[in-house]
Amino acid sequence: MNLKDVVSEFDIKGTPTEPKPIGNGLINDTYIVRTSEPGNPDYVLQKINGNVFRDVDLLQDNIMKVTSHIRMRLSKRGEKDISRKCLRFIPLKGSEKTYCKNGGEYWRMSVYISRSKSYEAVSPYLSYVTGRAFGDFHTMLSDMPKGSLGATIPHFHDMEFRLSELDAAVKGDKAGRVAKMRQQIDGIMGKSERMCTVQRLVRADEFPIRITHCDTKVNNMLFDEDTNKFLCVIDLDTVMPGVVLSDFGDFIRTAGNTGAEDDRNLENVSLNMEIFRCFAEGYFDSTRPFLTLQEANFLPFGCELMTYMQAVRFLTDYLSGDVYYKIKYPQHNFDRTMAQLKMLKSLEDHEKDMASTIGYLVRKSKPSYLK
Repeated sequence: MNLKDVVSEFDIKGTPTEPKPIGNGLINDTYIVRTSEPGNPDYVLQKINGNVFRDVDLLQDNIMKVTSHIRMRLSKRGEKDISRKCLRFIPLKGSEKTYCKNGGEYWRMSVYISRSKSYEAVSPYLSYVTGRAFGDFHTMLSDMPKGSLGATIPHFHDMEFRLSELDAAVKGDKAGRVAKMRQQIDGIMGKSERMCTVQRLVRADEFPIRITHCDTKVNNMLFDEDTNKFLCVIDLDTVMPGVVLSDFGDFIRTAGNTGAEDDRNLENVSLNMEIFRCFAEGYFDSTRPFLTLQEANFLPFGCELMTYMQAVRFLTDYLSGDVYYKIKYPQHNFDRTMAQLKMLKSLEDHEKDMASTIGYLVRKSKPSYLK
């Protein structure tokens, strides 16, 4: 396949050079496309993973609605240089469509945000900035009409669905590992009623549905190379309806872990309360306009929920014979499961500390529900 032929489908400015691989994403293949003439922008070309995102029309429709809404909100704020603070996707020539199909593969192109960088490692300061950035992301999208977006990955954060997958894996026992994991299975199932609490509240229309990012990592943010200031949130493929707990909790599950997600030494795994406090403070600093007291009080539970959910998913894959997650060695999903369960235990041990932090931030921030 000739990547230049794919590039030629899009309505770009300037003469494109040969696309070169960029980044280390696990889902989509990404390339940088430079242009020869000074003054013209460079571009990012991506091959959309059709195995993960089955409805590309829905995927791109979600992204276009979200980026359009963010640009509108930024404009109302009087933000300068909006082109660097929100992704912009390029339409096909003679069309408003923002992706093309070439040889059974789906491609899209966006404007490369120049003089930008991202981080991989998390510090207390970056945790604060990340909390503030994703909190503002939630705030800017909080007034989008209900039903505006669809689920790009159905059942992605559906706890009841994930438990049903685990139940099927236990009953199938395809890898002959159920007996070995019986204690962990019973422990997980013993928590299932509590872990489905928010899902039941949502179904009863007693907990708000928001627009969520579903991949809250520090490397999904861009910063200015010169000033080090935050620019924008990127990687919008999983933006869909959900609860804010999932975005808050998933960041703490990963960045707030003193060990690794697959740490074999469980002594390394625990909650870093400093990371929790910094992220929570940043999040509260930018969510005053919409966050409800109910959502605020459930944020610590969201950390437990997302860790529990990932433990369920790793265990399900381990019992199924490692068919979903890529593994580096035969017991990789076992180690992942045990590390998540240890992180969950640490979160449970820190429930009072987390609740105290949230209570303090609620009083300090004086959000709309306290005015």
